[in-house]
Amino acid sequence: MWCALTMWWCQQGMCFLPWALVVWSSAAFIVSYVFAVLEGDVDPLVPYISDTGTVAPERCLFGIMLDISGVLGIFTMYTRYKHVEALNVEEPKIPKLNKTGLALGLLSCFGLCIVANFQKTTFFYMHIIGACLTFGLGMLYVVVQTVISYKMQSQESGKGLFWIRLFISLWCVLSIISMFISSVILSAEMHGTDLAKKLHWNSHEKGYTLHTISTVSEWSLAFSFISFFLTYIQEFQNISLRVDVTLVGPTLHHPSRNLPPSNERTPLLL
Repeated sequence: MWCALTMWWCQQGMCFLPWALVVWSSAAFIVSYVFAVLEGDVDPLVPYISDTGTVAPERCLFGIMLDISGVLGIFTMYTRYKHVEALNVEEPKIPKLNKTGLALGLLSCFGLCIVANFQKTTFFYMHIIGACLTFGLGMLYVVVQTVISYKMQSQESGKGLFWIRLFISLWCVLSIISMFISSVILSAEMHGTDLAKKLHWNSHEKGYTLHTISTVSEWSLAFSFISFFLTYIQEFQNISLRVDVTLVGPTLHHPSRNLPPSNERTPLLL
């Protein structure tokens, strides 16, 4: 009964998109972590997320699952963009914020694919660029969507939804600040050590506390970013996307300008 109710609920409108994004992305982090710990490739106590996807076989799962997360993220962010656009808000700044949010979101998803396919032990600088795109621009995406929610409280689900998104935004911002500061100080203290290839830490060695703060902040940042998409579920229940097909002739190979166009409106997702 409960499973049937859950399945029915997830099939309402487009709400399965943010739901799938959150569940799949969380599974990507957790599965690669479990494999890495069981294989002895990382320490059990809060390693960097990237460290759990550095060595085979978990590296393969990490890459494939995060690539799929990137695709789900693109679909979810585009649906959110079309949702805001369809509301036809009179506020002149909303369309600009909406386009900015979409651009930031798409770049963040692209960065996630870079992180997934360029391991930090072999392609360190590319991996860092991907991480900056994913988390840096992802954090800005969350902030922009929160601002949009503030300006559209009457069109959306009211003040309650705005306050939830504001809380998650602050959580995301504080996590990225903590991760950045601790990582910079750690790099300065451990100058001369190849931190990119250091997968195991001893609690008594220099820099361990800063390393732990940095890794905890990274996990916190990842799940704050993912959690934000849960706030889309209720709104996406009332959304459907359609695709318009226009034929300019009787066949695709021999178009005729003398024939009236034939239009078809088909649901994008059945």
